[in-house]
Amino acid sequence: MFALERQKRILENLNANGAVWVSKLSAELGVTEETVRRDLEKLEKQEVLVRTHGGAVPITDSSYELSLEKRKQTNSAAKERLAKEAAEHLLPGDTIFLDSSTTTFYMAKEIKKIRNITVITNSLRIINELSGVESVKLITVGGLVSSNQSFVGSLAENTIKNNFFAGKVFFSSKGITPNAGILESNEQECFIKQQMLANANEKYYLCDSTKIGKVGFYKLAPLDGIDYFITDSNLSDEYMDKFVESGIEYINVGTNK
Repeated sequence: MFALERQKRILENLNANGAVWVSKLSAELGVTEETVRRDLEKLEKQEVLVRTHGGAVPITDSSYELSLEKRKQTNSAAKERLAKEAAEHLLPGDTIFLDSSTTTFYMAKEIKKIRNITVITNSLRIINELSGVESVKLITVGGLVSSNQSFVGSLAENTIKNNFFAGKVFFSSKGITPNAGILESNEQECFIKQQMLANANEKYYLCDSTKIGKVGFYKLAPLDGIDYFITDSNLSDEYMDKFVESGIEYINVGTNK
């Protein structure tokens, strides 16, 4: 059993039972306890569970809020560079989707400098940042407010699906691998982003170096489902070959290209 499949099984078990135990997982998955511990350690780094003595439990709302604050500070300089580059692809009169990621929040700060932009978003942080800016027409999708400070749920998904279309979408995710594609760890956020992608012409994926090779529970999009890959990271030939094959424009804003 491959690691990704094994970790998916662990998360399914966790969601079903509210906790998992190393010894039990070892028997069920047919691997050593040390292998299970490594899997739990990787999943904890992805902020989808918290390890305990002998096992793991789900992340609570309070710990998720802490992880949100942590994400704001993680690789923030790189995320700001990605945001500045992404804003260079905007033109006056554009209508765009912005997801609720930290990188698009930094992008919202750049959007203030551009006139006549329409922004459709589910992010409360972006709404607060752009509210009252005369040069920006701001549209929110409504719905259930999540601990990620964003609108999610069926109301938000259907509002996007049935009412809003954009020339461009800018988004990020939990991680990306050359074989699995673009991955997300939050089911509700994943569905929102998928609706934005479906209703946008040009798709910009903003990916700082910490996301390269990181896995998530849900497949957000295949690699060939985007048009632009904006990053601060040098990528392996495996990624680059897939980009060339799919016609994806690779943009590296890193200091060591």
